[in-house]
Amino acid sequence: MEPTTSTELFFDLVFIFTITQLSHYLIEHADWRGATRTALLLALVWFVWVYTTWQTNWLQPDQGPVRAVLIGVTLGSLSLSAAIPEAFAGTGLLFAVVYVIVQVGRTLFALWAVQGSPWLVAGFKQSLPWITGTSVLVVLGGLVHGAAREAVWAAVVVIEVVGLAIGYPLPRRGRSRPERWMVEGGHLAERCAAFVLIALGESILVTGSTLTQHVDLVTFGAFLLAFAGSVALWWVYFARSAAAATEVIASAGDRTGALSRVAFNYLHPVIVAGVILTSAGDERLLREPGAPTTTVAGLFILGGPALFLAGHAAYKALLWRTLPTSRITAVVMLLVLLPVCVGLGLPVAVCATLALVVTVAVIVADRLRARRGVPQPS
Repeated sequence: MEPTTSTELFFDLVFIFTITQLSHYLIEHADWRGATRTALLLALVWFVWVYTTWQTNWLQPDQGPVRAVLIGVTLGSLSLSAAIPEAFAGTGLLFAVVYVIVQVGRTLFALWAVQGSPWLVAGFKQSLPWITGTSVLVVLGGLVHGAAREAVWAAVVVIEVVGLAIGYPLPRRGRSRPERWMVEGGHLAERCAAFVLIALGESILVTGSTLTQHVDLVTFGAFLLAFAGSVALWWVYFARSAAAATEVIASAGDRTGALSRVAFNYLHPVIVAGVILTSAGDERLLREPGAPTTTVAGLFILGGPALFLAGHAAYKALLWRTLPTSRITAVVMLLVLLPVCVGLGLPVAVCATLALVVTVAVIVADRLRARRGVPQPS
């Protein structure tokens, strides 16, 4: 497996800012429409990151032309992130124009760079019309306002997901089949794990910055609780699963392309979305630890870990083809606790403690399974 290069890591740094922007957007628009918009922005940003990561899987990131383009994509990604707070207002068109430049420009470069590799040339020729079409739709969304922009960008997300799932079919060309993609799945797994780590780091950043606004014993206790929650999510993903998943995907043979498509393009943004929700919950916890749990606070504090664990459960089920019962059970428990915490008006800190207990239970189940020598998943 090729090691991650410094150029790729530099590219990833931008997305610390991206996740921060998305978390703050959700915090400031804490309703269903704000959550929907946050999800759309996350999906569009994820397309930029994950398609770039796929391309660096085939190209050499430290070669001069590739490095130059990757730095350009880094600048474009930074511009996208800067436009997030007003993406459904004044900076929507800027967001859209940068998106189309990055997506189409990077794909055109890759098509030029892989000359001499017929299977790669065919793959990029297959995807270019689809990526160009969805990018144009993003610009169209930037030209309209309100619900129309949401609808157009939601259509972009659906078309991207469906297009990749069916192999970007074109007249007379047929489909791009994942068994011919020849991807290095272990490298992709390592890169996505790094993105999850970035998201968790941003969660800690939000927690720390919120704490600095007002420090006393109560808020410091809430800070410790929020930090423990971040550690628990990190433990669930990285303690055993990350390395084992990398090995499974790296040795999947002809299944590597199909596994990578589902695991990294579809499931990892769900995991990242769970971290963003949890980060918003941590901010609510530090701001009002003793306040009764509202529906919004409950969705953040319990829904964040539930979404994270659901995405991770699907990831493990995909790789090991068995049900990860501890994670499924934890998701059900978190969803059951939501109406209980809201209905009884339990303090936010109590709700967060219950979420932490459920997540730690998953960790304990993993440890017990490992001691018994039972293979993944748990």
